[in-house]
Amino acid sequence: MSQPLPTDGQERLLVSVDWLAAHLRDPDVVILDATVLLPSPRFDGDYRADSGYPGWLDEHIPGSRHADLTGDLHDPDADYSFAMPALAPLAQQLQRLGIDDHSRIIIYDRNDGFWAARLWWMLRSVGIHASLLDGGLTAWRAAGQPTDTGPGPAQPSPSAPTLRLQPGHWVDQQQVLAVSQGQAAGQLVCALGQGVFEGTAATRYHRRGHIPGSLNRPARQLFDEQGRYLPRAQLQEALGAALLVSHAPVLLYCGGGISAAATAFALTLLGRANVMIYDGSLQQWSANPALPITTGATPT
Repeated sequence: MSQPLPTDGQERLLVSVDWLAAHLRDPDVVILDATVLLPSPRFDGDYRADSGYPGWLDEHIPGSRHADLTGDLHDPDADYSFAMPALAPLAQQLQRLGIDDHSRIIIYDRNDGFWAARLWWMLRSVGIHASLLDGGLTAWRAAGQPTDTGPGPAQPSPSAPTLRLQPGHWVDQQQVLAVSQGQAAGQLVCALGQGVFEGTAATRYHRRGHIPGSLNRPARQLFDEQGRYLPRAQLQEALGAALLVSHAPVLLYCGGGISAAATAFALTLLGRANVMIYDGSLQQWSANPALPITTGATPT
């Protein structure tokens, strides 16, 4: 069982199925399904990302809308997938999803919670509070709650939400390089699985391995068998004292800033501040042959 629902100021980070079921029809509640389909690579460079919209049409929590991280909610001009969009187009798309300054946003996905965490981090970085449904659609189904099919009515909000870029959420390639080379303070953390980190498993990206100087904290180890975030003590153990005791910045990355977002969420649950995500992650980094990548294990 997950820990009691924590708060972050006035922000509740996790909500339970029971909570959402009780508030499903509240007029200010906006439920977003952030699912993306990203199959495991069959060989190096095997990158296949597809919208979760067809699956949402087949089954979703009643009243939810699909938030498309492969299309509407990414920067099409970036050289990597799922890039954080600029404020104006993001506000326009959020308005289309029915969000305004008074919305109570609940995010879930149909997979492992990573995509929900990614959208949560994006919104957090522009000053919008949101919560995750702990366990996502899997937990909703397991509790015997109803689901819907089909597109449902389009309900844009009358006004767009106010977005303000919050400092300390994103880092770029040059900042990551400076930390990797010991020219700036910080701890790099790769949220991918051990095999991808060490270079023994196939990668979706241009080169195998990880950014030098990184610790490996696989994001999948942060969830229980039901897809809920682990209790506090187990999260602390999985993430380790190196991330929780130091006040140095934690710079998270993965392949495309998705698994890293789940780790960022877990760190936030534990009250860890000064956490940032490298948005381009290995998709951008590995494409530049001038940037170093290493394989093998590193100290924990």
